[in-house]
Amino acid sequence: MKLLNVLNPWHRSQPPLARYRQQRRGVRLKTWLSAAPVHLTLVAIALLWTLPTAGLWISSLRPAADLSQSGWWTVFQHPFELTQYSLQNYRDVLTAEHMGRAFLNSLMITLPATLIPVAIATLAAYGLAWMRFPGRQMIMVGIVGLLVVPLQMTLIPVLRSYRDLGLVGQFAAVWLAHTGYGLPLGIYLLRNYIGSLPREVLDAAAIDGASHWQTLTKLVVPLSLPAIASFAVFQFLWVWNDFLVALVYLGAANEVAPVTVQLSRLVGSRGQDWHLLTAGAFVTMVVPLAVFFALQRQFVRGILAGSLKG
Repeated sequence: MKLLNVLNPWHRSQPPLARYRQQRRGVRLKTWLSAAPVHLTLVAIALLWTLPTAGLWISSLRPAADLSQSGWWTVFQHPFELTQYSLQNYRDVLTAEHMGRAFLNSLMITLPATLIPVAIATLAAYGLAWMRFPGRQMIMVGIVGLLVVPLQMTLIPVLRSYRDLGLVGQFAAVWLAHTGYGLPLGIYLLRNYIGSLPREVLDAAAIDGASHWQTLTKLVVPLSLPAIASFAVFQFLWVWNDFLVALVYLGAANEVAPVTVQLSRLVGSRGQDWHLLTAGAFVTMVVPLAVFFALQRQFVRGILAGSLKG
């Protein structure tokens, strides 16, 4: 190819910078063509994956009469006709069906049940990774063993303990439960990440006179933000979408029921009202979607960093 280019009079007449740019365009075109099948496949999978969510969202914005007569895809016949959309379904769900109160209950459950295990797991991971004390390895083995304990085995013993302590039906019950259920995975993930930080950096902080608390807060936590964000996203999505733990320890009363329990009750009582069910379902989805998209960059960085460091 180089010999043909040299023999080509038009090619020889081009200045070096123009030939370089032409070669760069050729390389980019070949790279784009070679990756095009993969990109088209990913776009097709993404469209198929998001299609149910799009249908759910459009259905939640349609009046009950229109939703019972035609499918959600019919809005694309006149996509800019705003009269075919309405927020009445959301007003009915948030006010008349107690979903607004359930939304606040989910926030009251999820925020402490995410922040508490993240804080404890970060402290424990630092101690297990960089502090020397007897039994450190046995504690880590025990934490790894807790990862395989089924959650369902703990429901009845924990419920009896909560009943003796008077915690049944209170938010503190699910905060403690989700902290216990999430800590083994959090400590395991964060310990592996924090333990892989360069020892020279922590030794330099110790030589400068930094205490363990200063090293943790000013050095380890900033360096471990991607891993901490990854665990926080996992924990938040798990607690927000939880149904079983909340139903067992809190019950189904309107004062404490989260959105998942309230939505299941709505399915049982208003199963024929699709306009309310779609609006209620999208109310339960909007916060996890917002959290995931807000922390997506940190989440991906944490996952990739963990995979590279092993």
